Amino acid sequence: MRTASRFLIVILFLGVVLGGIFGYKFYQFGQMKEQLSKPQSPAEISTTKARSGQWTPAIKAVGSVEAVNGIEVANEVPGVIERISFESGDTVSKGDVLVRLDAAIDEAALRTRRAESQLAEQEFKRVSDLLPKRAVSQSQFDESQANFDAARARVNEAEAKLNKKVIRAPFDGKLGLRMVDQGEYIPTGTPIVEINMLDPIYVDYTLSEKNLSRVARDYDVNVTVAALPEKTFSGQVSAINTSVNPETRTVRIRATIANPDNELRPGMFATIHTQQPEDRDVVTVPQTAISYNTYGDFVFVLEKNEEGELIVNRRSVQTGEVREGQTAIEDGLNEGEEVVSKGLLRLRAGQRVSVQEDDDDSAEVSE
Repeated sequence: MRTASRFLIVILFLGVVLGGIFGYKFYQFGQMKEQLSKPQSPAEISTTKARSGQWTPAIKAVGSVEAVNGIEVANEVPGVIERISFESGDTVSKGDVLVRLDAAIDEAALRTRRAESQLAEQEFKRVSDLLPKRAVSQSQFDESQANFDAARARVNEAEAKLNKKVIRAPFDGKLGLRMVDQGEYIPTGTPIVEINMLDPIYVDYTLSEKNLSRVARDYDVNVTVAALPEKTFSGQVSAINTSVNPETRTVRIRATIANPDNELRPGMFATIHTQQPEDRDVVTVPQTAISYNTYGDFVFVLEKNEEGELIVNRRSVQTGEVREGQTAIEDGLNEGEEVVSKGLLRLRAGQRVSVQEDDDDSAEVSE
């Protein structure tokens, strides 16, 4: 009997506790339903109208800035650096001396070759004078001439070796950081300094094969780089690759950009807009009016419900190019339609709204 009584007490206690919990939850649900049944105040928004305008179509791409000529200057022969004739960052002209290597041995060798050449020349002249008198044979004349020619060739060889001890700028350009020191022994092929031709400069990028028909030589391009976000550089398409990459189905394009202030540097990441030759009509809205989503972009369009109240409805759109804060709408929106420009995050389809009078456009929607 005691066990049964205790079991009954436990059951009653649990019933009271669970009843209290369910009663409280039922009360909460009732409160929530009451709140939801109350009319919600309209959300405050700002609106703007979709406008039509003429834009020059452009194909957007990304690429890299490349020097017209850009190399690491290196030595062709080994040697000890005798003199360095430049400083890091100098601007040089083609032929300017950058580095001289110790050339004492090569200069001595050249003097020897010149003496040998002079002796061979004298011998050749004597044999040449004697040949008409038949004092020497034709074979002696031929041998003398060959010795003279070989001596002159050895002089040219020695001069070429000596010239390689002087390292010059291969073209006009701007130098980078010096990578060698005075008195250093440098083996063949040691990088000495980087030199780049910066004006003009190339921008290389790729376009999908489907856009190949929309680009041609001399088309205008506008280029921006992250280092100078407020500045746009202008140029023209100068070359189009003759083949399409079979792996990526893209074609390489090269544009030439004027760079008089050397602001663009090789290796910079660039955004390129290839301009089309003819303008076209586009419908535009501010970027703030677009809600970007993984499943597609959309806008909230201002409408009126059956009671004549202002509401918003969600509409999918196909967006295009962005310029100066305005987004081109390729499909889904017509000129003159009014869209929400601020306050998108707190909106839902069919929600009542009130318009803040902070835009040029009126909040009225024609019946």
